[in-house]
Order: sequence, then C-alpha cells, then structure tokens
Amino acid sequence: MLWHSAADFNSIGNIMTFPVVFKPEHKKNSDYDWVNFESGKDRVGKSRCKICSGIKETDKPIIIIYNINIYPEWQGRGYGKEFIKYCKCNFDTVIADRVRATAVGFWEAMGFVSDNNGNYIYQNQLDN
Repeated sequence: MLWHSAADFNSIGNIMTFPVVFKPEHKKNSDYDWVNFESGKDRVGKSRCKICSGIKETDKPIIIIYNINIYPEWQGRGYGKEFIKYCKCNFDTVIADRVRATAVGFWEAMGFVSDNNGNYIYQNQLDN
C-alpha cells in the first residue's frame, strides 16, 4: 500500500529520508491508524489518524489527523511539517481534527482552511 513506504522529502534545502510507517492492521490495538516517525534508528514521534476510502473508487483515500506528537528533543526540526507534506501528496483530503488554538497558525501556514467547527481541511485540487 502507498502509505507503508518511506519517502524522500526536501527539508530546508536538504534531502532527508523520512520514513512514514503506518502500523499494520494486525499490530493495531485500536480503531485508529498510527504513524511512527523515525530518524535513523530513533523514534522521534507519532501521529494518531484515520484513513478512510475516497468517495469514488478512483479517489485517493482521505486522512483525518487527530494528533501529531513530536518528542521534545526532536521538535523544531520539521518532522511535523514533513508528515503534513506527505499527507497532502498522498491523500485527496487531509483533515486536522479539533485543532487547538495554539496550533491554528501551523495549520494555516500549511495551507489548511477552517471549517468553522474547530477542524482545518486541506483539499487537493482535482486535475481537469
């Protein structure tokens, strides 16, 4: 599946390998999809989300992000931004669920728009 592989991203002028690894179904202990963020052999954070099918069979899936947790010693290095870039490239719609007031600027800077209900949404433009 597309979202079980590593991806290369530009990060402040550098190429870094940023593995985006969703836990396989048989290792999940909940109904959520969990993502581990790694740098080399170090785990630097995680995200709790939910992947949903697109409306049409040909649509990319939709992802709802409930939280992104980058461990304190790894914060400020762009891991959260790189995960959002990954999501924007691989999902038709990305929803940030119930965004904290202190995080609104982050989501707006990443191109998300408020739904006026506490969520922020990024919708990929359809190719014509």
